[in-house]
Amino acid sequence: MVLASASPRRADLLRQIGLSFEVWTGGTEVEVWGTIAGRPDGGEWTPEAVRAQAQRRAEDKARLAAAVRPDAVVVAADTMVAVDGVVLGKPRSPDEAAEMLGRLSGRAHDVTTAVVVAHTRQGTWLVDASATRVCFRPLRRQEILRYIATGEPMDKAGAYGIQGRAALFVERLEGDYFGVVGLPLALLGRLLDAAGVPPL
Repeated sequence: MVLASASPRRADLLRQIGLSFEVWTGGTEVEVWGTIAGRPDGGEWTPEAVRAQAQRRAEDKARLAAAVRPDAVVVAADTMVAVDGVVLGKPRSPDEAAEMLGRLSGRAHDVTTAVVVAHTRQGTWLVDASATRVCFRPLRRQEILRYIATGEPMDKAGAYGIQGRAALFVERLEGDYFGVVGLPLALLGRLLDAAGVPPL
């Protein structure tokens, strides 16, 4: 098995469920940076558009890895954070992280993670996505700044990591917690099972 991702969080989740795998980062991963108000084609970021974009990005990663490792089962994923029709990528600066967290404060937002399981030699190509609604409690300006000072938000879509200190911000969620971390495990398990490589 090959994980087509440089994310240490995704690798940790695969280890958590006992899978043996190699990490492949040979492709140039195109990151989403900053606050994106509209799609490149001029359309709006509807939930369907976010899901389609996450699936396209996950498939691009899988395609690159599968071309190099056609004998391997390739797992790829992509996560997007959206609120009020705006996509929040990774912050480019502490100020941008503060703006994103202020936008999420006291509100609900959606985290969509697409997953691909591919095995070129067997002709297997499976893709699906999970969406989770995350509700933040109201955040004080000073706690946002203290959180940013930890450095944790700077490499994460939406400027937070639910598995880290930002767990203190989450009042509730509806959906898959692991999808917010970056790899929905129940969905991955279903895809692996359908691909003939059940994880259990």
